[in-house]
Amino acid sequence: MFDPTKKCPVLGIDVNTGRLEEAAEYITGERKNLKGSYVCFSNVHTTVMAFKNGEYRKALEGAGFVFADGKPVAGEQKKKGFADAQRIAGPDFMKEIFERSRDGSVSHYFYGSSRETLDRLRENLQRTYPGMDIRGMYSPPFRKLTKEETDHDIEMINASGADMVWIGLGAPKQELFMYGTKGRVNALMLGVGAGFSFHAGTKKRAPLWMQKLGLEWLFRLLSDPKRLFKRYLVTNTQFLWYTKVMKK
Repeated sequence: MFDPTKKCPVLGIDVNTGRLEEAAEYITGERKNLKGSYVCFSNVHTTVMAFKNGEYRKALEGAGFVFADGKPVAGEQKKKGFADAQRIAGPDFMKEIFERSRDGSVSHYFYGSSRETLDRLRENLQRTYPGMDIRGMYSPPFRKLTKEETDHDIEMINASGADMVWIGLGAPKQELFMYGTKGRVNALMLGVGAGFSFHAGTKKRAPLWMQKLGLEWLFRLLSDPKRLFKRYLVTNTQFLWYTKVMKK
């Protein structure tokens, strides 16, 4: 059974431990009580970012749940004695929740990504999970929103009456958005980044064997080396330095 109080610090961030299926079942069952809160999925890149950036760290610390969206993060938990620690990736968590709500018992709203991706996402979800209750989808401008725009979006989301709001703005934007709107959105927010694109089929995910070996980052790097090379080279090295040498 998932224990929401069971957490392990990784680079100073308290990360929840547990199994994917049990965590998804708990979140689904407690969704009404979790309204106004939010869920983060932290990988090596975002964990290092939180360690170095105070503002972003506050965003993770303000979350109701932080899950290890990265095998190295879960590996650090295991080394600290949490035997049941497991990688809980955003896209996998989405699938688990979708499976549990194909009967329409849980309502969803999708905020982020592009209009094209959202259209594909709706099509795929309706085909794969018939009966799923999708209350709305919105692609905000790809820039910093004004206060008036943010207020409008919150009103629009709340008017939908959705139980869960999936946020696909990418890190660190989505975590900062959830932190800034905590308590104002009448639903549980979940920041899942590229999860929208994976479930829409607009981006390919790493083969299962690479995921199990903790090499999904390598697959993404090879898919977009120009954009991701520096990020992975720097943050992966820093994560190893902080956890192995500095023992953080």
